Amino acid sequence: MALMDFIKKQFIDIIQWTEEGQGTLAWRFPMRDMEIQYGASLTVRESQMAVFVNEGKVADVFGPGMYKLTTQTIPVLTYLKNWDKLFESPFKSDVYFFSTRQQTDQRWGTPQPITIRDKDFGAVRLRAFGNYAYSIVDPKAFHTKISGTRDAYTVAELDGQLRGVFLQHISDAIAESGIPFLDLAANQIEFANALSRELTPAFAELGLRLDLVTVQNLSLPEELQKILDQRIGMGMVGNDMGKFMQYQTGQAIPEMAKGAATGGGGIAGDAMGLGAGIAMGQVLAQNLQKGLGAAEAPAAAATPVKPDDVIATLEKLGELKAKGILTQEEFDAKKAELLKKLV
Repeated sequence: MALMDFIKKQFIDIIQWTEEGQGTLAWRFPMRDMEIQYGASLTVRESQMAVFVNEGKVADVFGPGMYKLTTQTIPVLTYLKNWDKLFESPFKSDVYFFSTRQQTDQRWGTPQPITIRDKDFGAVRLRAFGNYAYSIVDPKAFHTKISGTRDAYTVAELDGQLRGVFLQHISDAIAESGIPFLDLAANQIEFANALSRELTPAFAELGLRLDLVTVQNLSLPEELQKILDQRIGMGMVGNDMGKFMQYQTGQAIPEMAKGAATGGGGIAGDAMGLGAGIAMGQVLAQNLQKGLGAAEAPAAAATPVKPDDVIATLEKLGELKAKGILTQEEFDAKKAELLKKLV
């Protein structure tokens, strides 16, 4: 019986992982009752690392290469086992392989809008998504904190945790970038770089390296999108406030016509409102043009400006600043220009 047990006893001469299939991050070499033969061959391929674990503790870490397992190649494990240099019997130890290939096209995003702080608008709600790539660089940390004693650990199992790490750091990345919220959509590369800087330490704690972060889309709330559209329109007409008011009136006409089509307030009332709106826009544009001064008219021949007109113009400019259409610097410049005309 003892002879049969001896014959059945298996010894491992070659330890390797061919990494069949996709998406496996960690894989435990199947030991069962087998023992590793002293002097056995360990093959670690490029894009792999191997870890020997003895009694629950990481004993040795091997990078790519071929190793003959002796007291010289596994000194830490030798110390733990108290081997004598001439001791050449088989031994048992758990062996884990880790894929160090770059895991590409991983997705991150905000399932629901998240609230962030912005220096211009206070609290705003944001949606964003993109992709990223990472790789294992510290298998000891990854084994200790993530994969553990599992037979295999996959990319899919880690996906949820890494998505959560992204969500935790988006607000910090926006604050660190210093980019105003309305300009984020035009500075996605800088935002992605800021996000990468914020996430790198968190990934390193898990034994991972964050190789790439991209931002594919940033969704602004509807009200802020309207303000952004207004800023774009203002940029198209330049500093001519008269033209800008004409632009604003033109934008309002379709909405007023839409109200008339739905029967709100009666067709006659809507028509009157439409005409009054156009006339008011024209008068306001004229007042603003007077307040700012026509560039082609000589100063000496300019029509005297009434205080009421200046005050009305300042109030309108204040509304534009409150909506974010004018910056504080633009408002102050126009205010100083108007007040000079009262002197």
